[in-house]
Amino acid sequence: MEKDRDETPPIVSIVMPTYNRVELLEKSIQSVFDQTFGNWELIIVDDGSTDSTQDRMTALDAKEERIRYMRIPRIENKGIAGYLNIGIKNARGKYIARIDDDDYWCHKDKLRLQVDFLEKNPEYVLVGGGGILVDEKGVEKFRYLKNETDEEIRNYALFSNPIAHTAVMFRKDVFDKIGGYGDLDHAEDMDLALRLGKVGKLYNMKEYFIAYLAIGQNKSFLQQRQNTKRVLEVIKKHKNDYPHFTKAYLLNLTQYAYSFLPGVLRKGLQPFMYYFKRNHF
Repeated sequence: MEKDRDETPPIVSIVMPTYNRVELLEKSIQSVFDQTFGNWELIIVDDGSTDSTQDRMTALDAKEERIRYMRIPRIENKGIAGYLNIGIKNARGKYIARIDDDDYWCHKDKLRLQVDFLEKNPEYVLVGGGGILVDEKGVEKFRYLKNETDEEIRNYALFSNPIAHTAVMFRKDVFDKIGGYGDLDHAEDMDLALRLGKVGKLYNMKEYFIAYLAIGQNKSFLQQRQNTKRVLEVIKKHKNDYPHFTKAYLLNLTQYAYSFLPGVLRKGLQPFMYYFKRNHF
């Protein structure tokens, strides 16, 4: 029997894409339940997992009123942006928060703090925060905070992604107005932030909101060359909207060249590369 759902829209819709990571996924979901702010829905967009994700999430959807599980047939050569757009199109909340299946929120007041900020500051379209990078065993490697004020964010926006994607919350109406995520297989988060920044203000709280796996295992490492190539394209796309295009392009061109190094060298240098970009830009 299908569960009864509250027809009252939630304040926040949390969108989580997943594929074949059910053990990590459940830890991410638990971090959502641990939030002190409870007026949310969690939309899990599964692009055809072949592990036990479907069985476990179908059972969770049936039991938990705030969980909405969507299984989308896997489409070859379709980037994550397409699945995120599907999830957000079905979202009912005023605000959208993002989390990935290999991340977890490490600050229990994340949603409460961000909702309060956006409610009090209507000129802002997005609010983010800092992150903690962990290894495969969950041991912290380092933590970072992004540029805080709108002025600081704009000044360095082309050098590096101005947001930690799974630490953000943004306004759904503005997201819809700009047409959602672009048709990108990588760097969709940077592109979205830069496009949102053209219609409103951006802010990053001085709080560590997200812990995520980023050393040697996740997409940003395994698909680093493709990701950096897309970043260069995004920088060129927005070169007239934000300052310091030439310097930013050269910095990221260097990172693109680095992606051609043998994997063992890149893995050894990866912690430094993450630390340098995230703590300087």
